Amino acid sequence: MASSSSSSPLPRRAGGGRDGVHLKERGLSPLRSRGIRSLPDVCPKEPTGEGRGLHNGPSVVAEHNRWTVYSSKVNLPAALNDPRLAKRESDFFTKTWGLDFTETEVMPSFHLPNISREHFGPYSQEMTQRERIHERCKTICPNKDDVDAIFMRPEFALEDPATFNTVLPWSHFHGAGGKSRDVASSKLLQEKLSHYLDVVEVSIARQISLRSEAFFHAMSSQHELQDRLQETQQAVAVLRSRTAAMDRVMCQGPLRALRIALTRNNCVKLHNKLKLMAAVHQTQPTVQLLLSTSEFVGALELIATTKEVLQQELQGIHSFRHLGSQLCELEKLIDKMMVEDFSMYARSDLNRNLKEEPQVLEKERLESLVFGLLRQRKLDFLDIYSDEMIAAAKAIVYQCVAERVVHIEEIDTEVILKLADQMRLMTFPQWFELLENIFESFLLFLQRIKDTLNVIRNVVLQVLSSSHKNRLLAETSSAPADVSQGPVALQGEAELAYLTHEGLFISDALNEAQQQQESGVAGLDQRSAAGSRFQQNRPEAAAEGDSSSGISEVSAGREHGFISGENPMPTEMELNRVINNLQELLYVASDVSHDRCVKVLTARAKDGSLERLSSAEFVSLSQAVEGFVRDTEDLCGRRSVSLRGALQSQANRFVNRFHEERKTKLSLLLDNERWKQADVPAEFQDLVNSIADGKISLPERKVSGTEDRKPADFLLVNGQKYAVVGTVLLLIRIFLEYCQCVNDIPSIATDMLTRLSDLLKHFNSRSCQLVLGAGALQVVGLKTITTKNLALASRCLQLVVHYIPIIRAHFETKLQPKQFSVLRHFDHIMKDYNDHISEISAKLVAIMDSLFEKFLSKYEVKAPMPSACFRNICKQMAKMHEAIFELLPEEQTRMLFLRINACFKMHLKRQLARLGVSNDGGPQHGLVVVDVAFYTENILALKSLERLDLNMAEIWEQKR
Repeated sequence: MASSSSSSPLPRRAGGGRDGVHLKERGLSPLRSRGIRSLPDVCPKEPTGEGRGLHNGPSVVAEHNRWTVYSSKVNLPAALNDPRLAKRESDFFTKTWGLDFTETEVMPSFHLPNISREHFGPYSQEMTQRERIHERCKTICPNKDDVDAIFMRPEFALEDPATFNTVLPWSHFHGAGGKSRDVASSKLLQEKLSHYLDVVEVSIARQISLRSEAFFHAMSSQHELQDRLQETQQAVAVLRSRTAAMDRVMCQGPLRALRIALTRNNCVKLHNKLKLMAAVHQTQPTVQLLLSTSEFVGALELIATTKEVLQQELQGIHSFRHLGSQLCELEKLIDKMMVEDFSMYARSDLNRNLKEEPQVLEKERLESLVFGLLRQRKLDFLDIYSDEMIAAAKAIVYQCVAERVVHIEEIDTEVILKLADQMRLMTFPQWFELLENIFESFLLFLQRIKDTLNVIRNVVLQVLSSSHKNRLLAETSSAPADVSQGPVALQGEAELAYLTHEGLFISDALNEAQQQQESGVAGLDQRSAAGSRFQQNRPEAAAEGDSSSGISEVSAGREHGFISGENPMPTEMELNRVINNLQELLYVASDVSHDRCVKVLTARAKDGSLERLSSAEFVSLSQAVEGFVRDTEDLCGRRSVSLRGALQSQANRFVNRFHEERKTKLSLLLDNERWKQADVPAEFQDLVNSIADGKISLPERKVSGTEDRKPADFLLVNGQKYAVVGTVLLLIRIFLEYCQCVNDIPSIATDMLTRLSDLLKHFNSRSCQLVLGAGALQVVGLKTITTKNLALASRCLQLVVHYIPIIRAHFETKLQPKQFSVLRHFDHIMKDYNDHISEISAKLVAIMDSLFEKFLSKYEVKAPMPSACFRNICKQMAKMHEAIFELLPEEQTRMLFLRINACFKMHLKRQLARLGVSNDGGPQHGLVVVDVAFYTENILALKSLERLDLNMAEIWEQKR
């Protein structure tokens, strides 16, 4: 053993020399050997003087080794790669160095040498030899840690030979010595073990001797403890006997009473459960009874409540295992029934007689249907009503046509089957009467739809109001908890009454329960009519007490299912959308009615019959359509454009035909006009007088009194006389017809203005071709265009120019401000007419100018005086005056003769200059003065020319 413990083959370098020889260190071997350890001290030490032997023993409290950084179980890679961190920290070492720290590259120190691989050469050679010696020692000496670890194994047992051999390293005793050495080693081991045993026994004896007093004290304490335990046992027995007596006398009776009360409560709960089951069992017959009276909401509420009861209170009952699915199927059936019933109601309501039954059909039935459909969130029921409405609109047209055709013998309905063909065979009065009947029917139809939709809207508004109140009640009931504790029991009873009522109608039970609840609770807000219909008897708080706790849970669950279950009531947003859809449906009804009327209108206009209407007939049609459109706008609040568009299309065709007829008529009149002054019938004078009064329209024809009035020579307009031809009189009536059409049909104002502008331009251009262009010579066969023709044409143009501003102002009142740009056509027309009038005046002056040139070119200053030339000139001037005096106003006559006189003076001056006659007072000068005096006397003698300034002195050349 001594040899094994002292053989530590750890080499050390001798004396720190460099010769490479490694020697064993002899002085450290005793310290490296494992000494014998004594048992741990588990008893407290007493203050004795012989404690030196125990002081060196190991302690179970104190640590054997001091903790260093090498004892850490977490290495640096594990700390850097902590999985709990979101990302790897790059500043692991520097994050606590402060905000001012910045990483910079560390420059190598100049005081440290550069280390290369050659610097580790001697160390590597030295350690290589040590490594070989260490590896050889490891093969000779086993690892002591393995031997120490075997004691901690769970299968450690010294009875096992392998374990015993491992603990006792027999290998040290087996060697080359053979059997004799083994025997000696065994004896040495036995002696060593005996020595250990003696040491342990001595140590135990010493410990016992040190604690002998404590041992004897513990023994005496044990006897005293046993005596006290016996006394305690006796006291416990007495206490138990007394407790048993108290249990017999004071506890068993009251506990029996509590058990009986609990049993009674359980029986009450069972009774209520059975009553609930009985009520649930009667659900299907009650639903059938409610459906027979169209109580859809009550039936749906009963189904919803029963489903809630089945899910919460009666869950797991075998007899009701199929009732839930049956109720679901019944609910789906009710949905189908409500949809079909609403469709039938809409069909019967829209197809019944419009005139005999103006009120809403079965208002209560409609309200019940709408309530039920909203309850089931069937918000597409308006689509059903829309489809039925479109079909009914078609039927109205068929019915009106059929009723009208029956009274017309000329139409054989067996031969002519199509309605459009039948309508085209009607005369306009017959068809117009049919159209008015259709308009009246559609107005009644729209009024009925509006009334029905108002009923539906009221229902939706009631539901919306109820939903808002329920939301407020839910918010207020959830805030103060103690407010809802008062009526809890009454609400539970109301719920039970709702389920167990045996009367004909569930609403009776609901009303009774609601009255009880109102009488038991003061200050609760009353529910509205719509709220009671949709929310009847739905308590908001859970009931207290054992008898009503189950029912209160059903109430709370039913309230929750009513608001947020499988089929909750529509939200406020959805209800508002339904209200908007109701208004849109009324708009659709108006559009559908207009579309059907458009088809009636286009069917009649297919063969062009509407284009061939007279002005009065088309005006009556336009007025009827406009009246219907206004009535529908007032009724529905929607401006429909389809019927107006169709009327506008027909109006455009009518305007084209209207304009073409009048333009053709005007062309014919112009082509046959001989440009002679025509008499003015009293009818036309009245027409002009009506315009002067500010009424731009055709006056009504007077039946009597017109024959006694004779035609006048002139047309009086604002005190002025206008000599006119017959064509202009008809032109005035024609443009008044245009204005009248605009009055009757304001929508065609722009088209009429364009057409009237074209008509006025046509009259101006055609009259210019016929008079100034002398087209009347070939067209009518006139021999020549006289000055009278020219003057009459000028006066007719002046009359038209007089009315153009009046027509313009009239059209301006019929146009929108954005359409005022089309009025510029009248400005162009006014300019064209004035230019035409100026050309006619220039033509009259040119006629006289040619005469002056002809006569004065042959003028000679010689006796007798006045000369023949001046006599002829004065004669022609008199003829000119005679021709235009009665046609043109005096002012225009004077202005015209001033221009003619200027031409005369120009030609006379030119001729005198050619003859060399001057105002020198000579004989020739005297003769010229005589002729000029004769000319002046004749001109001033003409009517209205008395004060005409002829200024004849201009005929003489001015002396320089």
